[in-house]
Amino acid sequence: MKLCTIGLGYIGLPTAIMFAKHDVNVVGVDIDPRVIDSLNRGVIHIEEPGLQEALEEVLEKGTFSSSLNVEQADVYIVAVPTPNQSDQYKSCDLSYVLSAVNRVIPYLEIGNVLIIESTISPRSMDDFIKPLVEKTGFIVGKDIHLVHCPERVLPGQILHELVNNNRIIGGITPQCTDAAADVYRTFVKGEIIKTDAKTAEMSKLMENTYRDVNIALANELTQICHELEIDALEVIKMANKHPRVQLHSPGPGVGGHCLAVDPYFIISKSPKESRIIQLSREINTSMPNIVVKHINELMKESPTNVLTLFGLTYKGNVDDTRESPAIEILAQLKEQGKYEVRCFDPHVLHPLVDINIQDALKDSSLIVILTDHDEFKTLNGKYLSGMERKRIFDTKHILNKIEEEIEYIHFGNIHQFVKKQVATI
Repeated sequence: MKLCTIGLGYIGLPTAIMFAKHDVNVVGVDIDPRVIDSLNRGVIHIEEPGLQEALEEVLEKGTFSSSLNVEQADVYIVAVPTPNQSDQYKSCDLSYVLSAVNRVIPYLEIGNVLIIESTISPRSMDDFIKPLVEKTGFIVGKDIHLVHCPERVLPGQILHELVNNNRIIGGITPQCTDAAADVYRTFVKGEIIKTDAKTAEMSKLMENTYRDVNIALANELTQICHELEIDALEVIKMANKHPRVQLHSPGPGVGGHCLAVDPYFIISKSPKESRIIQLSREINTSMPNIVVKHINELMKESPTNVLTLFGLTYKGNVDDTRESPAIEILAQLKEQGKYEVRCFDPHVLHPLVDINIQDALKDSSLIVILTDHDEFKTLNGKYLSGMERKRIFDTKHILNKIEEEIEYIHFGNIHQFVKKQVATI
């Protein structure tokens, strides 16, 4: 079997390499020459544990190559971005997917399997991609097996979860589903769940929407408790003692390519019916504003105007800054122009990011933890010695050990510090 993967990002590249590890002849395709050049030199362009070693393995075996051009294959997997459009409901931009399918169509032959792994809005397969394929004269379900197989992996654990997670296979016809199931059985040890395309589309979107809605509940709780001078984190801890309650954790907002994007794909298809989903999006997108408001309050009587943001990625231990609330917080602080804002993130290489933690903290009056990197979970006095005021606002509540001289602030106790600040004005 030969397989061609179009899109070599956070999902496409690990997927292509995983098939290659299991003796499938794989060509990975991307439109970015820098990506292809890097992979051909044997160097991955994204951060993912184990992926560099896996690339070296499949290059040594000769089962993986990368190219700017699509090649003839038995199976095609499309794993390209699907960002939000700039319309009222931030609907799904299918242009990258449709472009990738158009690139594949000249190479299609009877019996081929065409799989869309990109996250797409409900009915995209039936209403847009199927007609595009059949316009060429192929009959989907008879000549070409067209399937939506959404990815369901956690960055930082992708290689493990590709193998062990269950896999939803949503075909346009049952024959399409069966054909794609045989493809994924090459390495998937988890359950193969067969369904139709539109159910697969919606199930992926609802997995992430469920989490977004529950995070919104926790974020709303923090705002209520702040107003009532109650420790929100203690409330969550107590409530979760109930055997049937599991409140999520609050934070500075929701980011990444899934939770901050996917709910809009449902909203845009059913705006009148998706009231809870829309309200949850409003709450979560408001959190960077809330964090900046708290920062302004905490900086009112600081000895310097220097503050340091810890973490720019949307989640811990990855280099992915897509839709990161930390980026929005940084932008708002820069626009205000009140402070000298420094950034430290050991996973991000950027001119705005200090490489040395001491440089980032020199004369700083406040650390704001925005990402739950492991490196931030133990901050001792040695690292903080250059600060003008040893004060930490931990929006992720991740510090394991707090030294006595450090003022430790989080969403549970910030009302105490803000009240103290206001009372002294």
